[in-house]
Amino acid sequence: MKVILLENLKRIGSIGEIIDVKRGFARNFLIANKKALYASKENIKQVEKIKQDLSKKDNEKKQEAKKVHEKVNKKEFIIKKLSTENNELYGSVKPTEISKIVLNEINVEIKPSMIQPIKEIKSLGKFKVKISLHSEVDAEITINVESAETIQ
Repeated sequence: MKVILLENLKRIGSIGEIIDVKRGFARNFLIANKKALYASKENIKQVEKIKQDLSKKDNEKKQEAKKVHEKVNKKEFIIKKLSTENNELYGSVKPTEISKIVLNEINVEIKPSMIQPIKEIKSLGKFKVKISLHSEVDAEITINVESAETIQ
């Protein structure tokens, strides 16, 4: 199915580009989240007209992402979790927990879907976590997992 992109999307394409994707991906994700339109003749003409506006909006989002990047990049956050004697956690550290800690400590809201741990956090120690703020702006934080003495 051919669609026209309304946003720059990593590994997919840029604004105004006409791409061919699977029908389910187009309907359930791209079009549902207003990231694309069906590639009809009318929509192609419409997108050509509003391409500059879309580029301007994308640049604004990119600037906001850069501001967040300056606040968050290379920061270290401490998470206390219950662990076994072998330094393994009961469960794992999820992106939602990381999102809450970032919000509590430096008052920056990051959606859990933007957080991409390089590997699953299932033990004590320091872990690098990538945060995808924009299709062209990524930040990296360190999560320091420490043992909690008592159940919270």
